[in-house]
Parts: sequence; C-alpha cells; structure tokens
Amino acid sequence: MKKMKIAVSGILLPILALALSSAPALAADRSGKEVVDTVCAACHTTGKDGAPKIGDQSAWAERAAKGLDKLTQNAITGVRNMPAHGGQAALTDLEMTRAVGYMVSGGKAADAKKVAKTAKSRTGEQVVKERCQECHSSGKQGAPKLGDMNDWKPRLQNGVDPLVKSAINGHNSMPARGGLANLSDAEMKAAVEFMVSKTGGVAASK
Repeated sequence: MKKMKIAVSGILLPILALALSSAPALAADRSGKEVVDTVCAACHTTGKDGAPKIGDQSAWAERAAKGLDKLTQNAITGVRNMPAHGGQAALTDLEMTRAVGYMVSGGKAADAKKVAKTAKSRTGEQVVKERCQECHSSGKQGAPKLGDMNDWKPRLQNGVDPLVKSAINGHNSMPARGGLANLSDAEMKAAVEFMVSKTGGVAASK
C-alpha cells in the first residue's frame, strides 16, 4: 500500500505543476490550505455527499486522471452535490485552484500563482443578458445603468480591475458574482467589460 501511495503522488504532482501554470490570475489572498480549512473541509473531511476525502490519494488520483483543469472547472461551476465555488461565491477562481491543488497533492504542492485553465463558456454579452441586466438595465438598487456614462464614469476612475473585483466579491446591494455562483472570474470580467463598452468607455485593465 505504501508503494502505491508514493506512485500515485509521483503521478499527481507533475500533472499539478503543469495544470497550475496556465492562465492569468485575479488577485486573491487566501492559500489553498486556508480555503480548504474554512470551506472545503466541511464536506471533504468526512466524504459528505460523496466528496473525495482529504488524504485519500486513490480517490483524488481517479479524479485527477481527467486533468486538473477539469477538476478545477467542476469546483468553480459545481458538480453533482457540490455547489459552485463550494457554496462561497466570493471565492476567486485562483483560490479555488489553490484549494483543489492542496487537496489533490495532499498539501504538498505550493500555492498556484495563476488560475488553472478553465472554459470560458459565456461571453460578456451572454452573462449580461442572463443576469446583469436584471438590475443594470433600470439602475435597480443603485446599479449603474447600461449605456449611462454618467453612472459609470466615477466607477472607472481606477480602471476596470476594481470593478471586476467588486463584481466577484459583491458590493453594496449586489451579491457576489451577481448571485450566480457558477460564473467564472473570466466570465465576470467579460461581463463588466461588455457593460463598460456600452457606455463608450474603454474596457481596459490597468
């Protein structure tokens, strides 16, 4: 059994290093261990609802065989009994990447500096039509209106990145990710850029 565990670990760690080297990251402060301890452990410690247990390398090896990108994508968008972003919509995709890496490697992998490559399935326009326009078309609860430069100009003084961060984390009356937890960071960024473009502003990150 001991030899098997070492072999599994030897396979997982190189795959992990490769998967976590792709795609740019948004700012995030929490380590994989912190996210696991405060969020993921609620299910992954006991195996609740079929969640692979922390430390069960054979269970994680089976899932990691499909690729770390796919595993991280499932954690972000939700799969079976697991809600999107582990039920904590304010967790960034980088934090989710780190948490997956921590659990798959048994705590041996260093925290990722970049987000695992995930599918960007929805365009900014699609996200806005699906979710954002519910408030931004009318200015509901103080949301800046679509196409209204007077509403957006003061918010754009520091560039698009702070707006994206607020959209991910939630701000004032707006819930994290606009209340749609399965939106990825990339999709949130695309949605913000689309709304900014409708004002005639330049949707550029600083």
